[in-house]
Amino acid sequence: MRVLLSTYGGRGSVEPMVGLSVRLRELGAEVRVCAPPDDEFVDLFAGVGVSLVPVGRPVRPMVASVEPGSAVGLAQRAAELIAAQFGTVAAAAEGCDALVATGPLPVTAGARSVAEKLGIRYVHASHQPIILPSPHQPPPARRGRPLPPGVTDNRELWDVDARNANDMFGAAINTHRAAIGLPPVDNVRDYAFGDQPWLATDPILSPWPRLTELDVVQTGAWTRPDDRPLPPGLVEFLDAGAPPVYVGFGSTPLGADAARNIARVAVEAIRAQGRRAVVAHGWAGLDLIDDRDDCFAVGEVNQQALFARMAAVVHHGSAGTTTTATRSGVPQVVVPQGADQPYWAGRVVDLGIGVAHDGPTPTLASLSAGLETVLATATRARARVVAATMGTDGAMVAARRLLGETGGEGLRLLS
Repeated sequence: MRVLLSTYGGRGSVEPMVGLSVRLRELGAEVRVCAPPDDEFVDLFAGVGVSLVPVGRPVRPMVASVEPGSAVGLAQRAAELIAAQFGTVAAAAEGCDALVATGPLPVTAGARSVAEKLGIRYVHASHQPIILPSPHQPPPARRGRPLPPGVTDNRELWDVDARNANDMFGAAINTHRAAIGLPPVDNVRDYAFGDQPWLATDPILSPWPRLTELDVVQTGAWTRPDDRPLPPGLVEFLDAGAPPVYVGFGSTPLGADAARNIARVAVEAIRAQGRRAVVAHGWAGLDLIDDRDDCFAVGEVNQQALFARMAAVVHHGSAGTTTTATRSGVPQVVVPQGADQPYWAGRVVDLGIGVAHDGPTPTLASLSAGLETVLATATRARARVVAATMGTDGAMVAARRLLGETGGEGLRLLS
């Protein structure tokens, strides 16, 4: 059996597909992956023996050049992604039995069209729940399309969101569909989700309400197995004293001034608590603020191993980092910058395993207050309790479900 995984986005959209790839191959499936051509993504898949078919432009330089929330250039980028689905992804899907897609709407609507044309199974997967229509939550605003002020009914807002999606992407999707002999769709967003979208989040950390019209399948989070040892220099630093505090903002881009400010505030606040710091560069470009020996800078590193040795984690609140920190049993200070990050910050607070910073720009006083809370004995104990309840292998749950529902009996390893 052959499965194609199609994704586009930052690390949070790509790395879960690595975890699913590993489990699918363990069950005997051949896996093909279409993803952005960033070197780090190529290396991620190469590390598990899966070749990446490059789609679209590299993501990292693009997100670094786009002003947060700006719609400038969005139409062109969306058109390129849609064309890539009907071109590169369609070619990769030839001979496949199923297509799993995640990422922005131009990707998933195009991917489902390809699956429809080929007559193969299609699954939409989301790694955070806020994009899935529910009467219990409002939709996130689309770039350049603010939600109408004064409207508080979530169902009405989701209807507005569907119309916005059609206005933004419907014409391009339907033009490509017509070119391959498919009829137009009148609700691009719901078409992309399909009849039964999958939610790849942990049900403890990110529960999906049961009483919703959308038939969501929650598999648990897709985490890639990571047994890489920590670098020797980092291990020496960790062994030289009490557990430090980690600060990193993952693949969320920050301007140079913002990165310097956050790094300075974070290190000073950590020092004020009598702690050492591990500073992760990431796409945000954080770095050390001086040459004192109580701080250590890291690049690409095994977060699962690193977080297990931290006293606390200060981060931006992505799905992946929040899940890894929660599973590690380490308390968190979440400083959300946008997108789904306020949602994850709220979940950390709801579970009592950390605090959410008010706004994206911490000060010495505000971050110090957050650290005082999470370093307290009660918060640290609560984080360990919640960690013990977390699931561990949502990727295997998803792989078994996909292969079982697609006739996966008697599979053989083909890749």
